[in-house]
Amino acid sequence: MTVGETKDAGFQIGVSRTLPHPRERVWDFVVSPEGLALWLGDLGDAVRLTPGKGARYTTAGGTTGEVRSFREYDRVRLTWRPRDWDHDTTVQVAVSGDGGKTVLRFHQEWLADAGERSQQREHWRAAMDRVTAALG
Repeated sequence: MTVGETKDAGFQIGVSRTLPHPRERVWDFVVSPEGLALWLGDLGDAVRLTPGKGARYTTAGGTTGEVRSFREYDRVRLTWRPRDWDHDTTVQVAVSGDGGKTVLRFHQEWLADAGERSQQREHWRAAMDRVTAALG
């Protein structure tokens, strides 16, 4: 197996960062319209993800998917397929921590190959930078 390849979930990538904010603040931001636009993409008129399992979404950029699970102040798991891809991946955004520090994690699995994994590593690092900057 190659770096980043797993037996059960294909190629995957994870990016995490400890932020100097309470978990509730980080969660409320990442699921807000402003936060979603930074990591998921602009949802246009939909504005928010619908938390129910199976709820579908489409971003203004053409990425589509559906919510697999949504546990408030914990994690959201969804399928993620950009317009020019021929396969779905799974993305999980999770928050953990107590007090004034929170770990924010982006994790993506079922990537096609090592090249796509490398591309997505940069994508999620950039998304993390945008979210971190917006939270101040």
